Amino acid sequence: MGIIGSHLQAAAIVVVVMVMALMTDAASTSKVSPLTVGFYATSCPSAESLIQRATQAKFNVDKTITAGLLRIFFHDCFVQGCDASNLIKSTATNKAELDAVPNLTLHGMDLIDTAKAAVEEACPGVVSCADIIALATRDAVVIAGGETYAVPTGRRDSRVSLASSVNLPGPGFSVASAAAAFRGRGLDITDMVTLLGAHTVGGAHCEFFYNRLYNFNGTDGLQDPSMAESLAASLKAACPMKSVTSRYPVGKTTVAIDQGTEFVFDTSYYHQLQHNHGVLQIDQELTHDPTTSPIVKSLAKGSATHFSSSFGNAIVKMGNIGVLTGSQGEIRRICSKIN
Repeated sequence: MGIIGSHLQAAAIVVVVMVMALMTDAASTSKVSPLTVGFYATSCPSAESLIQRATQAKFNVDKTITAGLLRIFFHDCFVQGCDASNLIKSTATNKAELDAVPNLTLHGMDLIDTAKAAVEEACPGVVSCADIIALATRDAVVIAGGETYAVPTGRRDSRVSLASSVNLPGPGFSVASAAAAFRGRGLDITDMVTLLGAHTVGGAHCEFFYNRLYNFNGTDGLQDPSMAESLAASLKAACPMKSVTSRYPVGKTTVAIDQGTEFVFDTSYYHQLQHNHGVLQIDQELTHDPTTSPIVKSLAKGSATHFSSSFGNAIVKMGNIGVLTGSQGEIRRICSKIN
């Protein structure tokens, strides 16, 4: 995900992650939200229940959908705002965000399409794809064991999607660089550490931690000394050393970032970081950096309910980034193409 991500898939939040290109101030800073909870209460009262139903059905057959949706949401919001621009397919005359390298392993667009079809049948031309992403992400988090949170809606969909605008840092970012990028989006250091908690349901491809196992800091054969030996052995078994010319194809080999409860939205991720079981470099550095270590400790010590509540607040804040409202943009009839 950027750093928040696969299942968040670690072009990671995820991973990342999670996703942190600096754009213009207008597009990148969260201000007072122009969105409202219950925006569709009159215009499409069944919208949220239809989206929840579609999300539950998908989760029943694919538990990676929670991470997939989180990653879609992060990648959307951190590139020109939460406007569903990363759902648009390329055309003969335009290479869209979806075909940018960090987005090649996005997972869950089929659910967005299913939910969109359901709400279009009930209320044609009313519910935006951008809001479907936000609502389905919330529903997937709840289904995976997280606490519910109210999602402000009223976003509209972008008519612009450019692969060249996608500049999502990878999981090797330092804490300081990641924090600076989050600040550029109006998110503080606590928001960052909390949002990286999405990795509790994430996975990472071998290529995103390969250097930590075999070429740390550019030294051939060197393993990251901060990684627990038991984790290193497990990761090496899943991702054996390969030559530079035969490295892992993108998206082919995935390991769980949360080595304990991969599909449960809980605090296990933070507990593992405290024991040097962070798969991605950015994750593990959270416990060693003095600006983030106390936050990791607090989230690990607190209850799952406390984490879920904090996460809900942070992701709602993220969901305000660069939104289109009123007469801006459009309500796409099909999420993958501009009307």
